[in-house]
Amino acid sequence: MPVARHPQESAAYRAVRDELQAAEIALRDQRERVATLRRRLPQDTLVDDYALEELRDGARVPVRLSALFDDPTKPLVVMQFMFGKRQEKPCPMCTMWADGYDGVVPHLRRRVNFAVLVAGDAAEIEAWGRSRGWRHVRLVSAAGSTIKRDLGFEEAGAQHPGVSVFTRRPDGAIVLFYSQSAWYGGQEFRGMDLLSPVWNFLDLTPEGRGDFMPSRRYD
Repeated sequence: MPVARHPQESAAYRAVRDELQAAEIALRDQRERVATLRRRLPQDTLVDDYALEELRDGARVPVRLSALFDDPTKPLVVMQFMFGKRQEKPCPMCTMWADGYDGVVPHLRRRVNFAVLVAGDAAEIEAWGRSRGWRHVRLVSAAGSTIKRDLGFEEAGAQHPGVSVFTRRPDGAIVLFYSQSAWYGGQEFRGMDLLSPVWNFLDLTPEGRGDFMPSRRYD
C-alpha cells in the first residue's frame, strides 16, 4: 500500500516520496535476501566450551559457554560489549545498545538464549548494569578467556563491538553460527544499526543521525 497522500503536499514532495518508497521497498527486500543467505551458513564450526564468570548474589561464579544455553534447543545470542582491558570504562554505544536489549530480552527468550559478554570484571559490569536499571540481560565476564580474541573482538587488549550467535548440537558440542563486528566495510558503528532503534528513529528526521554519539549520561 503506498504511503497516504496529504492533501497539502506539493508535487515536488510527492515525486521524491514516491522515489523514497521504492527505495524503502528495495531495502526491505535486500534485508530479506541477506537474512536468507545468513540462514544458509553451514553449522560446522565447532568452538571450545570457554570458561567464563558471572556474579550471582554477590559471589563470583565460574560458568562455561555451554551454561549460557538456558534452553539448549535454542540459539545463543551474545552481545560483544566493549569493556575490559584497554577499554577501561563501559562503552557508551554498547551501553545504549544494552539499554534497549534489556527491555526486549523477555521477548527474545521465547526464541533464543541471550547474554552480554565483556572482557572486564564480572562485579564491575554487574554494578554498571544495576546503575543502568538493567533487570533482564545476563552479564558475563570473559576476562580469563580467549573467546573474544578468538572471535576477533579483542586485539592486543583493545575491544571491538559486535554480536555472535551459537547453537548447541544434541551431543553438547557448541557451534559458531554467525559473528559480526559493528565495524566493517569501512563504516564504523554502522554494522549493527538494525539491532538498535535509536539510529533508525534519527534517520527518519530531516537532519538524520548526523554526528550523534551516545553518552553514558545526559546532563
